[in-house]
Amino acid sequence: MTITLIAEVGSVHDGSFGNAGKLIEAAAACGAHAVKFQTHIAEAESLPSAPSPAYFDAEPRFDYFRRTGFTEAQWRKLKATCAERGVRFLSSPFSLEAVDLLETVEVELYKVPSGEVTNLPLLERIAATGKPVLLSSGMSDWAELDRAVAALRGGGPLTVMQCTSAYPCPPERVGLNVMAEMRERYGLPVGYSDHSDGPAAAIAAAALGATVIEKHFTFSRRMYGSDAGNATEPEDFAALAAALQAVGQMLAAPVDKDDLAPYAEMKKVFEKSVVTARALSAGSVLAESDLAYKKPGDGISAARYRELVGRKLARDLAADHPIASADLL
Repeated sequence: MTITLIAEVGSVHDGSFGNAGKLIEAAAACGAHAVKFQTHIAEAESLPSAPSPAYFDAEPRFDYFRRTGFTEAQWRKLKATCAERGVRFLSSPFSLEAVDLLETVEVELYKVPSGEVTNLPLLERIAATGKPVLLSSGMSDWAELDRAVAALRGGGPLTVMQCTSAYPCPPERVGLNVMAEMRERYGLPVGYSDHSDGPAAAIAAAALGATVIEKHFTFSRRMYGSDAGNATEPEDFAALAAALQAVGQMLAAPVDKDDLAPYAEMKKVFEKSVVTARALSAGSVLAESDLAYKKPGDGISAARYRELVGRKLARDLAADHPIASADLL
C-alpha cells in the first residue's frame, strides 16, 4: 500500500515565486507524493491588527500574508510545476476568496488547516466543490471536529488528520491514540499532520494506519519565515520518504505465522534434534538421561523428546547418534 507523503511547503518560500518552484522540485526529488501550499489573501482573512503567533513575530501577520501571497497566474504555474514533477498540488485556503481562487486554478484537493476547523462558511464552500479534503484537527475538541466533519461529509472524499498545533510538537503531545478514536468515531480514513522534530512520529503514525502523512519541508531550517524553523530539510525528508515506503510494504504484506516454508533451511541449521547422550545397546529402554539435544534440526525435534522416553531401541547406537524412527521398536 502507498502511504501518501505530503511536503508542506506552506509559506516557507517567503513570497519568492522562484523559491516556491524550486521547493516543489526538491520535494519531488525527495520522494513526496504531493506538495501543499497555503493560499493567503490578507485582506480577506485577517484584520491588520491580528496578532502574530509566539513562534513567529518578526513582522505583523497581516503584512506577512500580503507580502507572501501569489497571483492567480503564479498559482497556475506552480500547479503546472507539480504536474511536471509528478506530484499532486494542493493548498490550504484561509478565506472564501482563497477557495474561489483555488477553484479558478483547478486545485486537485484541499487541506483544511487547524485554525479553520470552526470556520463553517469556509468548510461549506469547500464541500460544495466536491473535491477530496484533508481535515486537520490541531486545535479542536471533539464537538468542534464533529461539526466540521458533518459540514464536509456532503462533499468529496474526506480524510481526518490528527495534528497537534505546537511548533515543535513534543513527543508527549503527538497524540497517536487519537487516530484510532477518529477512525472509530467517523468511519473515515485517518492521517497525521506532523509538527514534531524527526521522523519517529510520522513513522509510528503510518504503522498505526495513517494513510496520509504531512511534514513541513524547507531548503534549510535557517530560512526566514513562520514554518522553516520547524520544517524538515531535504536529506531528512528523503529518509522519511524511504521509511514510509518500507512501512507501506510491510502493511501490504501480512505474514501467516503458521507458514514455516520460508524457514525450512533455517530450522535445520538452528534448531535441535534428539541424539543419544551416550552409547546405548539394543533393547535398552530410553530414559530422559539417555537423550541429548544438538544441531542440526533435521531429525526428531527436541520438542518431541517425551515421545521417545520409554521406547525400546531396535539396535546398538553410538553416542551422539541422531535418533530416528527406524532405531525404535
